[in-house]
Amino acid sequence: MSGAFLHETAESLGRLVRSGERSALEVTGAFLERIARTADRLGTYLHRDPESALAMARSVDRRRAMGEALSPLAGVPIALKDNLCTRGVPTTCGSRILEGYRPPYDAHVVERLRDAGAVFVGKTNCDEFAMGSSTENSAYFPTRNPWDQERVPGGSSGGSAATVAAREAPLALGSDTGGSVRQPAAFCGVVGLKPTYGSVSRYGLVAFASSLDQIGPIARTARDAALLYNAICGRDERDMTSRAEAKPVSLDDLERGVKGLRLGIPRGLLGEGIDPEIQAALDGAARELSGEGADVVDVTLPHARSSIATYYLIAPAEASSNLARYDGVRYGRRVKDGDLKHMYGATRGRGFGREVRRRILLGTYALSAGYYDAYYLRAMKVRTLIRRDFADALRVADAILLPTTPTPPFRIGEKIDDPLAMYLNDIFSIPASLAGAPALSFPAGFTRAGLPIGLQVVGRPFEEQTLLRVARAWEAKCDAASRVPRLVAEGAR
Repeated sequence: MSGAFLHETAESLGRLVRSGERSALEVTGAFLERIARTADRLGTYLHRDPESALAMARSVDRRRAMGEALSPLAGVPIALKDNLCTRGVPTTCGSRILEGYRPPYDAHVVERLRDAGAVFVGKTNCDEFAMGSSTENSAYFPTRNPWDQERVPGGSSGGSAATVAAREAPLALGSDTGGSVRQPAAFCGVVGLKPTYGSVSRYGLVAFASSLDQIGPIARTARDAALLYNAICGRDERDMTSRAEAKPVSLDDLERGVKGLRLGIPRGLLGEGIDPEIQAALDGAARELSGEGADVVDVTLPHARSSIATYYLIAPAEASSNLARYDGVRYGRRVKDGDLKHMYGATRGRGFGREVRRRILLGTYALSAGYYDAYYLRAMKVRTLIRRDFADALRVADAILLPTTPTPPFRIGEKIDDPLAMYLNDIFSIPASLAGAPALSFPAGFTRAGLPIGLQVVGRPFEEQTLLRVARAWEAKCDAASRVPRLVAEGAR
């Protein structure tokens, strides 16, 4: 029976534990066994502590035996991206500069999940400081896509998406700055939600770009993503950008279908560079959802084509400020090399990887005297225009439907030496990030080569419910979550 746990939804696993039909220890043991068989092959985890996970599971079982009411996530295994602080547990952000660092506190979302009785099975691999779209920028090792191990899982939350796709955990948390939850979700054939900016506290998330970073759930189904979102959303006094408007979604409402919803397609943004199979998937989904009662309309996002240039000025500028704290003095790695100035340079030069150094330099240049107005300030003005475009489009439509990525998963090494090609992979995910809007990627089929395709819905602020409702309607129609990677089907022997 233990192997069957791997294919259950998180919702179902929680129900089994609460009813006493199965123990949290049994469930956790099954996923730890899977992780032991596949994690090293896929490069999904940077830190694992099976004994701690089993102790958390035993605690849930004791609480149930004592008659305590358990939450929907009690006893459910969850993986955490390694840029979320976990008290006493290594948190490296995939970087050598934080190698061995153990935070003295938990991130807000980690606290919430502990209180809910979730079981942490490990810290997942990611691009260094969440800067990347392939998880090849991890300082430790790349993560491989469970559907084709010669291809990337996306990034920067590639470890979290791959571990859910490989059935190593039913749920995972990632962070999304310009698409880092949605793009790997698309590449790995799972659901990834970037909540509205401010709906989930960033306290304890190691900062990349503070005006863009958001923590979001990765799951196999829309209902599971909703359960995890409900557990982590809401106001937190320690994060002044978190908002009281963020409310849990109703799982019952997700079953209403899409009848009466207006879905906008920004056809002006869809053109050269989109893989024909992804375009066909978008067209097919629009027809299917229209057949289910949705009204498909055209919308315009006239400034979205400027989003890549805008993002790669704003995000590196914020990163150059946020990463200045890694100086070898207060915490993290220190390279002793002469005086203080040389120690700074040696520590950062050896501690930061190539992509992180590139973005720090970009950001520092954009903020420097004589260039601030020409670059950073202008980018902020374009960001305002992009936000207005979404507000206008979402007065015409209830949600916007578009691809998550322009291509299917690419091969490991294919784009690592071409930063511009790598950055362009985020052309459809970055605009919603700049607008602060909620956006969700859901599995929408496969290419002829068997690679996952993801589509994306973007909604109005704090209307995550609408996005999850669209994804759930698609699942009910197409059952995309039932197909599994060969690695899983063959038992990873």
